[in-house]
Amino acid sequence: MAEAFKKFNLPFVTLKDVEKFEQTPVEQWVPYRNIYDALKGVVEQYGDKPSLIALPPGDPMGEPRVITYRELLARVHQTANLFLSAGLRKGETVTYLIPLCPQAYFTMFGAEAVGTVNAVNPLLEPEHILGIAEAANATILIATGRALSEELWNKAVYVMERMPNLKAVYVLGGGSECDGKKIFPLDDMIMQQDATRINGPINEEPDDIVGYYHTGGTTGVPKLAPHTNRMQLAQIASSGFGLGYSDKDCLLAGLPMFHISGSIVVGIVPIMNGATLVITSPQGFRDPLIVGNYWRLVEKYGITVLGGVPTMLSALLNIPVGEADISTLRAGLTGGSAAPVEVLKAMTGYARAPILEGYGMTETTCFITMQPQNGEARPGSVGLRLPYADIAAAHVDEEGQIERFADPDEIGEIIMRGVSIMPGYVQTDYNRKAFTKDGWLRSGDLGRIDADGYIWLTGRAKDVIIRGGHNIDPSIIEEALHEHPAVELAAAVGRPDSYAGELPVAYVQLKPGAKATADELKDFARARIPERAANPVDMTLIETMPLTGVGKIFKPALRHDAAIKVFMADLASLSGKGVDISVNVDNHPVHGSLATVTVKGGDQASLAPIIAEKLGPYTLRHEVVWQS
Repeated sequence: MAEAFKKFNLPFVTLKDVEKFEQTPVEQWVPYRNIYDALKGVVEQYGDKPSLIALPPGDPMGEPRVITYRELLARVHQTANLFLSAGLRKGETVTYLIPLCPQAYFTMFGAEAVGTVNAVNPLLEPEHILGIAEAANATILIATGRALSEELWNKAVYVMERMPNLKAVYVLGGGSECDGKKIFPLDDMIMQQDATRINGPINEEPDDIVGYYHTGGTTGVPKLAPHTNRMQLAQIASSGFGLGYSDKDCLLAGLPMFHISGSIVVGIVPIMNGATLVITSPQGFRDPLIVGNYWRLVEKYGITVLGGVPTMLSALLNIPVGEADISTLRAGLTGGSAAPVEVLKAMTGYARAPILEGYGMTETTCFITMQPQNGEARPGSVGLRLPYADIAAAHVDEEGQIERFADPDEIGEIIMRGVSIMPGYVQTDYNRKAFTKDGWLRSGDLGRIDADGYIWLTGRAKDVIIRGGHNIDPSIIEEALHEHPAVELAAAVGRPDSYAGELPVAYVQLKPGAKATADELKDFARARIPERAANPVDMTLIETMPLTGVGKIFKPALRHDAAIKVFMADLASLSGKGVDISVNVDNHPVHGSLATVTVKGGDQASLAPIIAEKLGPYTLRHEVVWQS
């Protein structure tokens, strides 16, 4: 059985290689029924090899903690037994709020073995964390202690106070918080358990749910996508093939584990292929010490695969390689959001290794497409479909009926189906819009598929800027701006316009120490944008681009900022002489976005019709709040 984990490092040149690989059923590539048994199979083969190497916090070049595959399995046994001893049952969930550390891996594998794991972004607001934990049916909470983070501990307390049915709370770095009744120190409790086996029932069946992963979302409760044993086992083979993983690989693990990028892409998949993960820091790649020492770490640990979201790749381009020997790098991988072509080209030359852009979603377990590592580089494409997945571009109506599939190179909505696709959200109300009538997962992304099977994303269906009925792909603007030597990050969004509906505007973060004016960048972009309608009407320089917890550019914040500027400009003539007007734009569960206009002072009877006249032509809904 152990030999199954040696076969994924195969030539990947064209779609024919994908088709050849999937002629063998996935059950033969990975001959296990569940993730726990697969882990035992890997340990049988690589027992004394390092699985995790944890760098000391604050000293990335210091002496690390090395955890072999055999020790990893022992800690997984202990952690699973700890959860069982607390009363965890099948269908119940372990929610954890701890940073990147070895205990996060013990928790992930241990909870997947005997219950359901639910990693939550600790940067979310407490009410969102609570909503996720409740939706996931959490009965055990793993928290970060006060000594490590007062903020994270306070969030855990918020959840505990509102979930009295929690069976136990285990605290990383716990001290006085632990009462010995319901709240316990995590490390001490793990080490008290049996390390030789799991003493209770496991998630044995392929379709048992082992994980709940929340999607993005800043208001309400983010959607929860369930992962089954079968989904994750399929990814061991398909992503293992796509990335060419083998036991010779070593990766820097700096992506958050509350997202599939850290838990699956640079987590379960490489571990199940016998690779070694170097855990960078509790803050991961958000730690400036890690980014600043990245190339030295590549040399020290013989890193073979460079990985990160596009914003991180842009940051690495500012870090000189110097005298570091980075010849061990064989490839880089990126995903999570569309990567600017210029960044991909620059990083390929910088790292002296091909940068493979892939595409996947929380709902697809992991990557579902990948640039072929041995094939033709086509920057801007997210590559070919991976084994055991069907991907198509289609025209889908509002009821979820596929009207027709797109022709080659015709833009349509990207839809997917296959063994690694989730069965449906935990909150079932979301499922009607998530799938077509005949079961394809709707990505919400627009794209085209060329004659060779390469997939090209052209923007989010809701991300498209519609100017007077003309659809504008924001990436056209962004790619042009990224060609400018001073630009670190660029994002284009639609600004509300009373005539055209939307007008394109751009936001730019400059590289450290670089200088450029908004007018200069506007002229630079216009000279390179192929369609006149896409020329940005406004350019805003910002110090820090808003990012999500996994490093993606958070465009809703930019759209809201653009809308606020427009509304404030339209209402400027009404301010003064005792009247103060402010505007705020935020997400809204019914309207999508809502502008709140707050008016202090003035005569409501006379101002109300003027405000309605000025703002009425916009598609963005608004409401007026009057304050005396």
